[in-house]
Amino acid sequence: MRRKLEEHPTVRQHLAKQPPSGTSRETALDSAWLRKLCLEAGADDVGFVAVDRPELDGQRHEIRELLPDAGLLISFVCRMNREPVRAAARSVANAEFYHVHDRITHVGHEIIARLEAMGIRAVNPPMGFPMEVARDGKQWVISHKPIAVAAGLGQMGIHRIVIHPKFGNFILLGTIVTNARISEESRPIDYNPCLECKLCVAACPVGAIEPDGHFNFSACYTHNYREFSGGFTNWIETIADSKNAKAYRAKVEDGETASMWQSLSFGANYKAAYCMAVCPAGEDVIGAFWNNRKQFLEDIVKPLQNKKETIYVVPGSDAEQHVVRRFPHKQVKRVSNGLRSKSVRSFLKMLPLFFQRHQAKDLNATYHFTFTGQEEAKATVVIKQQTITVTEGHTGQADFELTADSGTWIRVLGKTEHPFSAMLLRKIRTKGPLKLLTAFRKCFPS
Repeated sequence: MRRKLEEHPTVRQHLAKQPPSGTSRETALDSAWLRKLCLEAGADDVGFVAVDRPELDGQRHEIRELLPDAGLLISFVCRMNREPVRAAARSVANAEFYHVHDRITHVGHEIIARLEAMGIRAVNPPMGFPMEVARDGKQWVISHKPIAVAAGLGQMGIHRIVIHPKFGNFILLGTIVTNARISEESRPIDYNPCLECKLCVAACPVGAIEPDGHFNFSACYTHNYREFSGGFTNWIETIADSKNAKAYRAKVEDGETASMWQSLSFGANYKAAYCMAVCPAGEDVIGAFWNNRKQFLEDIVKPLQNKKETIYVVPGSDAEQHVVRRFPHKQVKRVSNGLRSKSVRSFLKMLPLFFQRHQAKDLNATYHFTFTGQEEAKATVVIKQQTITVTEGHTGQADFELTADSGTWIRVLGKTEHPFSAMLLRKIRTKGPLKLLTAFRKCFPS
């Protein structure tokens, strides 16, 4: 069989080819040469990180699931035009986001084509969407931000966006995973371009960024990503729960329906991203802010603050209180963000992201969770001084204990099974003051 295959024209052509010199996996690529290749392909800046770097410890397994013999990550940025991103008309900003999103995909494709022609394996995961949405827990294929930081392309600002030293936060990130090696790796820059001016704090309509650096993931996700997966799920369920068209229109304004149609047709719209719009950091960006801060506020920050718009919040959340207090001219729309844990593991992992610290103002308690059945687990949740920690196993003295069948617990979280019936059937058992359970639930409104 092998002899017969060797006589096939394709195999004969393959055997006749000599491998390109200096391109085997054992030979390190010249970093200057690779940088030039990436810039010629359309990247505005690029850096290189070996997969065994400590900064990638948290996602090395996922990277090697993507490419088993991964050795080198190429991190690159494409610059966005600033003024469209700053526009109060968010359709203008979203058009810029998606144009550069497509450019990121194109640049990654071009780089991979050139590497592949040299016999180097390479993969470019999506910049953001599409995601592995059917997967439990983390749905994005790769975490671009820590890779970009490790590659020297910037540092994270208090708004959780990578700020490039020259372009500021007006960039989108791309990553290419290869099985190559490099002659010289990139290293993180030795300062943070973030000015800690707190303009992102002032502009965020849901208070997701607080002056001390605390970030409320749930608030940001519920509003800014309203037309993405979670909000879309909530919208579909609103349609399903509506008796007729009149009942639907009582729940959803015509403008909201039109906006969902637009997102389905042209790409999901970000509702805010004001933190990015107002950020003055970066060598190319700082001038207007530094030369005339008052004018910068008038031209860029206040139009976003003063904009009359619908703000989407989870009922009883910190975001709802923030909008009512800080932006009374904006309309509050109480919704579910559509996020539901599919497993006990994801429930425990997501607790810090859903935590509403201002709802925990007077709470100081230790909770022991024990899950049985199909998914067994033990965990300790400590809520103290408006902070939360989640650890495996039972540690410390519990003020409240909850034991639950894992499947029942997930159904209760998804609101397909009532907690009281589960308690009557002993599928959920508690020990300790029930007021602590009520206080716990208040910290995670849904």
